[in-house]
Amino acid sequence: MSAPGLSLYRFAAKALKPAARWLLDKRARDGKEDPARLHERQGEAQTPRPEGRLIWIHAASVGESQMALTVAEAILNQHDDAHVLITSGTLTSARLIARRGLARLIHQFPPVDAPDWVSAFLDHWTPDLAVFTESELWPNLILAAKERGVPLALMNARMNRKSLNGWARWPSSARTLLGAFDWIGAADQRTAEGLSTLTGHPVETIGNLKLECGLPAPDPVALEAARSVIGDRPVFVAASTHEGEEALIAAAHAEILKPRPDALMILAPRHPERAEDVSKVLTDHALGFAQRSKGETPEGQPVWLADTLGEMALWYALCPVAVIAGSFKPGIGGHNPIEASRAGALVVTGPHVDSFSDVYGVYDAHEARLIAQTATEIADHVLGCWQEGRLKPDAALDALNALPNGALPLTLSHLNRLLDQGRP
Repeated sequence: MSAPGLSLYRFAAKALKPAARWLLDKRARDGKEDPARLHERQGEAQTPRPEGRLIWIHAASVGESQMALTVAEAILNQHDDAHVLITSGTLTSARLIARRGLARLIHQFPPVDAPDWVSAFLDHWTPDLAVFTESELWPNLILAAKERGVPLALMNARMNRKSLNGWARWPSSARTLLGAFDWIGAADQRTAEGLSTLTGHPVETIGNLKLECGLPAPDPVALEAARSVIGDRPVFVAASTHEGEEALIAAAHAEILKPRPDALMILAPRHPERAEDVSKVLTDHALGFAQRSKGETPEGQPVWLADTLGEMALWYALCPVAVIAGSFKPGIGGHNPIEASRAGALVVTGPHVDSFSDVYGVYDAHEARLIAQTATEIADHVLGCWQEGRLKPDAALDALNALPNGALPLTLSHLNRLLDQGRP
């Protein structure tokens, strides 16, 4: 590593490895890591490497893993001799990938970015192509793969202005790290321009892959059963909530219940393993609830806690209004509204949607969403969508039609080129 910032990072990663072991153990005790798979975090695999070509895709969490699955499935369909390894960093994403059940697909937790653990990981898997997603830039992992001659791609690169400005303060490190990639496909123009400046060469705007990675259709039996349970109750879904957002949304629902005591909120936390914490928030707001993971149904209850995995398409299909969370507190960046709109749900968000500013910019141009900051505003928007048709459903369809597409075939063409190029 010639860049001073990267050299400092490498030194720190070596020195802090004992602390990383302690932190992994603590996370396992806290339910944030799988105790039986902690060895994967240290680069040690118990799954043998399959013969033939191996494409490795590294994703962060749920949204990136859904995208990685779409790309992986397309690659596997095109290459009968290939396997795909997906690494992702959360328990929820691991379960999501396992549920897809794709043949020739392997999931592992990524190694902590310490040089020895990175080397053990790469020595075992020897990928023929490494694909990183969005802003998952782990220096030791990337540069060690580069040193081994592994072709590198950064797909759906997305960085907000704060991240780009942060990298700009370390120009030599940014150029060294980003220059390791043989191809970068930016999700939006802001990222393309920022990365072009950082790397010193043009970065192509491919488009946002997440717009083309749809959720699987809801199970028709489950959908009919849920419709039967809900009946004619007014219902909305609070989708992909994070810590610190449930209290706000619970307060909003308490206000909704005053004029509409029969109303139902389907509360779907982004990470279902947080169900116990979410339950406490609901109890604190005197909101009774039925818990989906326990097979409970919400007759007589104002909340259905959807603490299950892989059912978001079901909730969107059931609800005429979707409050898309991840947007009510800074630092998360919002979540993708596309699937809600495709299902016909009207969209309400908070103000913090920087990660999807390109998408929401189009939505706003077509007046296809409502923005709320307080519990009262959330309640008012939900009630207005039920009672007054405050948003026109056609507005969201117009926004969807105006969004760019074609990112998936473009990305696949570049990945196939790198795969055919192979290792020197």
